[in-house]
Amino acid sequence: MTDLHFVRLTEVPAADILGHMRDPRVAEHMPLLSMPWTEETVAAFVAAKDACWTRDGLGHWAFLADGTYVGWGGFQKEGDEWDFGLVLRPDHFGLGVKIAKKALDFARKDARIPYVTFLLPPSRRRLGALRRMGAQQVGDILYEGNRFLKFRLETR
Repeated sequence: MTDLHFVRLTEVPAADILGHMRDPRVAEHMPLLSMPWTEETVAAFVAAKDACWTRDGLGHWAFLADGTYVGWGGFQKEGDEWDFGLVLRPDHFGLGVKIAKKALDFARKDARIPYVTFLLPPSRRRLGALRRMGAQQVGDILYEGNRFLKFRLETR
């Protein structure tokens, strides 16, 4: 049984995030990942995600499995919607459903989140787990010039 913990991104070593985001397998499904990651990029990324906690009272976490950093993700306010993102280290892709379920349990208990959206690049072909959780595709959108498949999951 894997022990999962969610902590703020500020609580994990920047080197862990840097190594994760430099892995070319991560970039395969991240069309917005257009620049090389550096120590400065990580610092700006962590600061931006931490600012969401200050602004919205919710944001992104670092995911720990048995104490080891396995990725990051969480909720980000996009207009009036809460979008959920999940970016795992390739050697921990198998934890995606378990982490998503734990995060969605959190969302179901938060009165601010009547539903969650997911934006996935068209390169993502395996969508069965998302659909089994109850998410419905609601269309395609352009985000920063890139096409994404948009899904919605009711939390009430």
